[in-house]
Amino acid sequence: MASSSGGGSSKRLKIGRFNQSPNLTFAPSSVPPFQTLNSNIVWQCPWYAVRQDQILLPNGDHAEYNVVVKSQAVWVLPVTAQGDIVLVRQYRHTVQDWCWEIPAGSVKPGQTLAEAAHEELREEIGGVTDRLTYRGQFYTANGICNEVGHYFLAENVILGEPAHEPVEVMSIHPTPIAEVYRLARSGQISDATSLLVLLLCEPHLQ
Repeated sequence: MASSSGGGSSKRLKIGRFNQSPNLTFAPSSVPPFQTLNSNIVWQCPWYAVRQDQILLPNGDHAEYNVVVKSQAVWVLPVTAQGDIVLVRQYRHTVQDWCWEIPAGSVKPGQTLAEAAHEELREEIGGVTDRLTYRGQFYTANGICNEVGHYFLAENVILGEPAHEPVEVMSIHPTPIAEVYRLARSGQISDATSLLVLLLCEPHLQ
């Protein structure tokens, strides 16, 4: 990723908002081959920052590595009592396309992962559940970003009135499980993190 060393944001945030060293269960397989000599935040906005690292490579060369720094996030696979998976069809300005997805969002400061998952259910699909199960975690884009995604399976979800933000243009679609996986395997679901959660949760669906 090219760095955004120029410019800034009119709304500056303390970098403490961003989780640079999340407490993960991932265990490093070896001693890191890169040594970080210096790090600076070169750009930030309310949602993420860009960190520029000066690193020492194994061969002794110096290099620059740019990292998108984000807070942790949650993905929730909602399943209704009728056995439907609740998908959202959301317009994504970044790719200028409509995408099939599952509810997801960043973990706010002070929130637990479960609190964030319940909040995303309420906001995106008006959903409530008394059966929310944590299933695991993954890196969302480990080539450019340090974000860690946590995924939940929500069962017996009851749908209500969502509370979308103005930039969230989406519709809600309860869909039979078999049809959801047909959409996934046919390539019609193109959001990688939603696909991953569908894959990982499939053994847990009744």
